[in-house]
Amino acid sequence: MALNIRIDCTAAMLEKLQLKHQVSLEEVKQCFLNRDGGLLEDEREDHKTTPLTEWFIAETDQGRKLKVCFVQVGVVITLKTAFMPNDAEVRIYNANAY
Repeated sequence: MALNIRIDCTAAMLEKLQLKHQVSLEEVKQCFLNRDGGLLEDEREDHKTTPLTEWFIAETDQGRKLKVCFVQVGVVITLKTAFMPNDAEVRIYNANAY
């Protein structure tokens, strides 16, 4: 399956993903392709963006769960962050995205 969207990611974001979260852009792409649940919007006041930041939890091809946060305008996705979710985030996602 081909990914028909473009993921924009700054050099600083790539560095943060690798150094802080040990996540690669390839893993993020795998999560987009492997996602089987819906999207949630981050409506927390200190995280508000226009358009709203969306997020989901999915597995990489190796079975690693990641929370992926992004903003999408048309077919362009701007990656905000991606990291291993905590138990509370998994519960919120499972309760609201399926």
